[in-house]
Amino acid sequence: MNLKAYQVAEIVSGNVVGDDQVLVNSLAKIENGDEGSLSFLGNSKYNKFLSSSKSSVIIVNNDLVLDQPLTKTLIRVNDPNEAFSKLLDLFGNQNLNRRGIDKLSSIDSSVSIGKDVYLGAFSVCEKDSVIGDDSKIYSQVFLGENVSIGKNTVIYPGVRIYNNSVIGNNCIIHSGTVIGSDGFGFNLDKNGNQLKVVHNGNVIIEDNVEIGANCTIDKATLGSTLVKKGVKIDNLVQVAHNVEIGENTVIAACVGIAGSSSIGKNCMIGGQAGISGHIKIGDRVMVQAQSGVMRSIPSDTTVMGMPAINYLDYNKSYVHFKNLPKIMNKLNDLFKKK
Repeated sequence: MNLKAYQVAEIVSGNVVGDDQVLVNSLAKIENGDEGSLSFLGNSKYNKFLSSSKSSVIIVNNDLVLDQPLTKTLIRVNDPNEAFSKLLDLFGNQNLNRRGIDKLSSIDSSVSIGKDVYLGAFSVCEKDSVIGDDSKIYSQVFLGENVSIGKNTVIYPGVRIYNNSVIGNNCIIHSGTVIGSDGFGFNLDKNGNQLKVVHNGNVIIEDNVEIGANCTIDKATLGSTLVKKGVKIDNLVQVAHNVEIGENTVIAACVGIAGSSSIGKNCMIGGQAGISGHIKIGDRVMVQAQSGVMRSIPSDTTVMGMPAINYLDYNKSYVHFKNLPKIMNKLNDLFKKK
């Protein structure tokens, strides 16, 4: 992508200081930029690179005061981080303009395909499924029967979406993720053998959800496993059957959520946390990394530890815990004196 400085300024609502005709074709960190690069200065600790950077254009804050004259072109904006995010999105989506159905894909004749859809090589879409306008289905994606994909959704290579799953508008699903697999449910028979519980539900993913690579979201035993709008899920996350995740909740990598648990709105779940089954987590709850949540948590609470307790209580307890060796040595000395 080639843009002139004045075009970049129009995109980010900024003002050019310098040559507004200078051309940029890539994005780079301010310390690593070369000629033709576009960089930004979003943190004052990188100010030292402003004069030495080789980037052709640098986005800076309106309030930045220069301690020496610069020959390079600047674009002044209210928020350099927000402006650069727009450019990251613009440059990153260059490959999302694909359209058409690859001749090596396998699409059932009953599938309903919207306008400007892309289906890559070796993608499979089985009968009675629906793909909305402007959605991009990359190579080697499997869509089972009666799957619904909304508008402007991107599904990257190697995703598997089982029968009856529903994916909303403006979603992103990264490679290797499996949606709609069986939940982990077994019952012992009279002889002590594990009998599989058949899962007849589905998975519903609402609008504006992003799911990272190699995640699994299991279908419900009955009803639906539900991921509500605006949820962001990192890589390697397991969501079990009949789980409900509330709007705009963010879940970091390697989290496991057991069956039939409910997570509220605007929660933040740290990496490697584990959440037990059949519990309810309220809205705006923060679960610190590697915590084990064994019981329900009310709204507006922060927890940490295994089992997870109130964050402040955990910190107070840890002060004593880390001093246990010293305390035990003192106790042993006292016992020896007796």
